[in-house]
Parts: sequence; structure tokens; C-alpha cells
Amino acid sequence: MDLLEDPAPSNAHDFTVSELSGAVKRVIEGEFGRVRVRGEVGRVVIARTGHMYFDLKDDRAVIACVSWKGQVARMTVRPEEGMEVIATGRVTTFAPQSKYQLQVENIEPAGAGALMAMLEARKKALAAEGLFDPARKRPIPYLPGVIGVISSPTGAVIRDILHRLADRFPRHVILWPVAVQGERCPADVVRAIRGFNALGPDGPVLRPDVLIVARGGGSIEDLWGFNDEAVVRAAAESAIPLISAVGHETDTTLIDFAADRRAPTPTAAAEMAVPVRAELLAQVAALGARLDRGGKAAVQNRGQRLRDVARALPRPEALLSTANQRFDLAAGRFAGSLRALADRKRLDLSRAASGLRPGTLTAGLRAATEALRRSAARLVPGLQRGVEQRARELAALRLSPARLRVEIARVRPALDTLTRRGDTAMALRFSRAGDRLEALDRMRQTLGYRETLARGFAILRDGDGAPVTSAAVARVLPQFTVELGDGAFDAAALAPSGAPKRGPKPAKPPEQGSLF
Repeated sequence: MDLLEDPAPSNAHDFTVSELSGAVKRVIEGEFGRVRVRGEVGRVVIARTGHMYFDLKDDRAVIACVSWKGQVARMTVRPEEGMEVIATGRVTTFAPQSKYQLQVENIEPAGAGALMAMLEARKKALAAEGLFDPARKRPIPYLPGVIGVISSPTGAVIRDILHRLADRFPRHVILWPVAVQGERCPADVVRAIRGFNALGPDGPVLRPDVLIVARGGGSIEDLWGFNDEAVVRAAAESAIPLISAVGHETDTTLIDFAADRRAPTPTAAAEMAVPVRAELLAQVAALGARLDRGGKAAVQNRGQRLRDVARALPRPEALLSTANQRFDLAAGRFAGSLRALADRKRLDLSRAASGLRPGTLTAGLRAATEALRRSAARLVPGLQRGVEQRARELAALRLSPARLRVEIARVRPALDTLTRRGDTAMALRFSRAGDRLEALDRMRQTLGYRETLARGFAILRDGDGAPVTSAAVARVLPQFTVELGDGAFDAAALAPSGAPKRGPKPAKPPEQGSLF
């Protein structure tokens, strides 16, 4: 038999792949049309185009679902993983992958799934204990020296964290390897959190300043280990600030509520842990430049203001010129004026001293002393007369002896007080008069003419002993006496015979007035 011979002709139609896919599509869509399907939502993915892809499942089967961008925008309820919903749509096929799917137009909640119900009950119980209270959360250190990472050592998560830390601010990282899903996950995570907290500050292993619990995305079943109650309690009890980075941005676990900070991704957790070193350096440089510019600008502004004010002020020479001229004029007149004032005061003192005689002071003091004695002599009799007058008044009242003694006893303190005051006043007046007398005597001795004579002056007296105060009178006197500090002598007896008479002394120039 020749293999190249044509096979026997057949009446069956040869379908192309597209034709067969189209036929299946028409059969499925024509058979079911619009349907309502109840099930639990599996993993939900929203594409960059805005279309949403998710699964509906029960305990035996799974059906793929798709909602287009416009349908997603009109939905009042967005499906979340673990929710039990009723999806309304059309059954169709997807030829490129040879699968059928449900094109969902609307979603209605039909109750939470078994896992979600368990998760919600656990969340409420732990929240009631205060484990999720924002007040107990601690701030993340601004620049930790050591970072502890709790994650799988073989996944991409640790590499992303290390790479991000190296880009931003390299830090010392300690990895505690754990299982991030499955039955071992909760126990490993609890052991790691408590192990890091048990490290001492001076131990062989450095104690971290911040912890990062990290895992990549996955379904709710894959992330269920981080919903374990023991994990949540260990995170809440951690003395080291803890960042939760479990799953992607749409994934939420109970450790996120107990942690001090939640990061949407492991990479974001690394960004939260450390600042950007380059930005810090740039910020410090910028602040330093601003400080330098501000200092220079302040100095320049102050200098400019000083120059502006200096231009508005008059020159110091102009301010002092008038005062300097007045000072020079006063200084030129000061010496002569001071001498003239001293001469005038000396002359006035001499005139006053010449009229002050010891006899005059003595007579005045005697008169004052006598008047004081007369006053004292009148004081005691006056007091006695007052007492006698008071006694006569009491006698006129015809008081009984007992009443009289009472009145005398009542008046006696006042009389004693007046007596003491009188004695004190008399003693004080005598003391003051004595002090005044001594002061006047010292003034007499100081201002007396004899003290003036001792300084080189002389007094001319006529024949009667009266002072001669005029040169014209002295020239016509036939004889006069000159008194000096150590004695007196007759001027006529000492004058040589035939001595030529001196002419009159030239007139003294007028005195200059006081400068002050």
C-alpha cells in the first residue's frame, strides 16, 4: 500500500481551531445566557488597564471571573478575598487559553466565607483586649543602627530589602530565617520576635533597633500564618518597634494591626526603616549654604544700614567745634577770674574779721546764757503753781480723803511725766546751747582778725585804737599804730626823719566779674 495515496473521502466537516472555539462559545453562551453564581471570592487582581480578574470557588470547583473596567466602575460592592458573594453575569469562553469564564456585571454580598468569618471574629476579640490600640504603638527610630529582618532566607523579599537599604542608607542587618507559610509559620515567627527581644545590649549578637516581618504576596491561605493569635500577641508585646510588611498593598493580616507600623510591601518597609543618606547630605549642605548666605546677608545689611545712618548724622568735628570754642574761651578767662574771686572773698573775710571782737561774742553768749537761766527758773515755779492750782480745785470740790487720794494717784503719773520731760528738755537745751557756744568760739578763733594777721596782714589804728580803713585817712593822721601777728608798734616812731613822702598808690584796676 502506498502511503502517499489519498485516504478514503469522509463526510465529516473539517473545523479550524477558531471555528471550533467559536462554536463552543456560541453553544455555552446560548445554553446558559445570564446566570447568578454563589461562591467564595478567591485571589483578586486588578490589571493596569482597570479590568478585574478574580475566582469564585466552593469546596469542589473554581470558576474564573472577569469584569471589564466600565463594569468595575459601576459596582457598588468590590469583591475581596474570602468574601461570599453572588455574581451576576454571562458564561463565556476565552479562546486563547481554551477556558471558560464568567463575565461578571454585578456583585452582591452573600455573607463572609469560613476563613473570613473566623478572621473577623479573631480580630474583634484581639481589638477588645487593646492589642490594636494606636496609643500603645511606638515610633520607628529615625536612623537605626541594626535592623532585624524576620523572613525567608531564600525568597526575593530579603534581597529586595537589602537592595533598598543599600540604596538609601546602608545599615547592619540581621536575618532570622523563618517559614513564611504552612504549619511552621506561626511558631517560627513568634520565636523570631521573642528571640530578637531577648538579646542583650552587650551580647555577642547586636540587639536590633527595629524589626521587619516581611513576606511576599499570596492567597489568604498562604498568608494565614500571620493571622495566628500567637503571632499577633508576640508583635504587640515586642519591646523593639516592629514594621509589618506581609503581602502586597491589598493584602491585610492581623499582624498589620498589632505592629507599630504597616508597610504595603517589603521594599516600602525598608524605606520606612531608614532615611535617604544622599538626601540627608544634600539637606545638610543646603542648610549650611543657607546659614552661610544668611550670615553674609545679615552682615551686609547691617553694614549698609550703618552706612545709611552715618550719612544722616553730622560729622563729629561739626558737633564739637562750637563746644571746643566755648571751652577755649572759658579756659582763657578761668585763671584770671578765679584769682579775682579769691581776692574778693579774701577781702570780704578780712572786713568781717576786723569787725568781730572777742568782747562782742562774750557779751552775746552771756546774754543768751542768762536768758536760758531765767527760763529755767520760771519753769519749776510754774509747775509748782500748776500743781497747787490743781490741788485748790480738788479742795474746792470738797472731795473725801479717799476720793482725794484717788485723784492724786491719777494725776501723779502725768505730773511725773511732765517733770521728766521738763528735765529732759532743759538738759537738751543746755547741751545744744553749749554745742552752739563751742562752735561759735571755734568760728571766732578761725575767722578772728588775729588769724588773718598771722597770714601776713596788718591793721592800722589811730590814736583812739580804732581801725583805719581808708588810705586817705591814714595819710592825714599824725600818728598811727601798726598791729601785726606778733605785736604792735608805733609807725611814726619808726619813720626816718626827712624821708620823702611816697606818692599815692596807683588806683587798683576794676575787678573782673566771676566766670560762674
